Amino acid sequence: MKRIALNRRLVLESMQRSNDGAGGFIEVWQELGTLWGNVRPRSGRLTEGEVGALSVFGFQIRVRGAPEGQTNRPTAGQRFRLGTRIFRIEAVTEDEPKGAYLICQCEEELAA
Repeated sequence: MKRIALNRRLVLESMQRSNDGAGGFIEVWQELGTLWGNVRPRSGRLTEGEVGALSVFGFQIRVRGAPEGQTNRPTAGQRFRLGTRIFRIEAVTEDEPKGAYLICQCEEELAA
């Protein structure tokens, strides 16, 4: 099997809901840990967001495999942070049957 260069330090984050003190809640991103990954661009498109045009870019991010239920195993709905960049995790699957690596299909949005 070909070795994959895990050369990007990514912070894995999960959304947590917290009481806002007024009967509602606020959404806060909690850091779960740091993973080394390989970030590869896919494609992009232009779409309309709530406040105007957005450029949406697809990325494939590979990280080391981890068993189901471990906090260092990414899941859909979480995100990776790379500096100021945010990659929303849309789907996660094993790269191969042994599960040495995980493939995360991600999207990044930028104001156009």
